[in-house]
Amino acid sequence: MARLPITKTRKLFIAGKHPRTESGRSTPVAGADGGWHVCRASRKDLRNAAEAAHKAQPAWANANAYLRGQILYRLAEMMEEKRSELIASHDAGSMPMRGENAENEVTTAIDRVVHYAGWCDKYAQVAGCANPVAGPYHNFTIPEPIGVVGVIAPDEHPLLALVSLLIPALCIGNSVIALASESNPIPACVLAEAIATSDLPGGVVNILTGFREELVPHFASHREIGAIHAANLEPAYGATLREGVAENLKRVTVREHVEFLDDACESPDWIEPLVDFKTLWHPSAS
Repeated sequence: MARLPITKTRKLFIAGKHPRTESGRSTPVAGADGGWHVCRASRKDLRNAAEAAHKAQPAWANANAYLRGQILYRLAEMMEEKRSELIASHDAGSMPMRGENAENEVTTAIDRVVHYAGWCDKYAQVAGCANPVAGPYHNFTIPEPIGVVGVIAPDEHPLLALVSLLIPALCIGNSVIALASESNPIPACVLAEAIATSDLPGGVVNILTGFREELVPHFASHREIGAIHAANLEPAYGATLREGVAENLKRVTVREHVEFLDDACESPDWIEPLVDFKTLWHPSAS
């Protein structure tokens, strides 16, 4: 009797685990070898991810910056281990990527993780400053993480775009709730498996698969999400996200016309919208 292969349904990634969606829904993703099913996240899944991200963020932010860099470098190692699987995962969805294009996508994504790992213990020196003041005290400005960042990935470059939006938030000490590419969420699911085997604490990164039409309004309105980092979205979704500013004062960055293979995506300017700047006053020695 011929053996029936196990059909894999790609799960969500919340609090370091791979739960099914609470709604029980899934959606098919066409692929070269028959395709997959991925969970279709609901509003409650987003709420669960927000709780996990909020709980995990303080410890991640308080970790030594050099240690954060080492942990992100470890993630790049795990992605390198899954390199062939990440490349194969791009041959799926409505915008498949094959051959050299898929290899370049994965290579650039891994290298970008390494790049931002190097910024972990350098950004504070570059962006912070000692301010000149007239008086017997010192004045310093230092960057601090906002808290929980919502990441909305576009359809194109399903791995590289997600990494480019997610890693700058992580390197400065934020936790992340990411919504994967709608047309091909499989690379994000493989990335979640790499994260699960890295040293990133559970809850620091949470990845949802689902429909932007259903989830973007909840990203915009959820009060636990302090900032949004997105790119190359349809104008209607960008407008919905910006409406969240009026609702709960979150910081919204929706980048347009981004070429994710460009080195411009490795600028520290991609970190700046995801930090707050704190000014400290300290008496000087008499």
